[in-house]
Amino acid sequence: MLFRVDPTSATPLGDQIAACVRGALADSTLDAGERLPAARVLADTLGVNVHTVLRGYQQLREEGLIELRRGRGAVVVDGAAPAGRARLLERVRELAAEARELGLSEEEVVSLVRAAL
Repeated sequence: MLFRVDPTSATPLGDQIAACVRGALADSTLDAGERLPAARVLADTLGVNVHTVLRGYQQLREEGLIELRRGRGAVVVDGAAPAGRARLLERVRELAAEARELGLSEEEVVSLVRAAL
């Protein structure tokens, strides 16, 4: 699995790392039971702090996409996210990042989404 981050982006690096996993789930290049790289290894590879990787992994755990177990590492859970849901979640994160760049408030973004629904 390929992780890419852009240090010049307004999106936090941990969010970018989590987005890489969500994208891989969305396009089915990552399957249930697969292990993600160890946080230290990935941090060294990307040239970021290990806590940055752990923040990304923590987001994924909170979303129910991976399990974090001491000694076992980060593993994609069975039925982590149907491809459609993972793809939608990725697009929502992109929307949020763009809204931040434009300086929109949370209320403005929610209002736009409600109007679209």
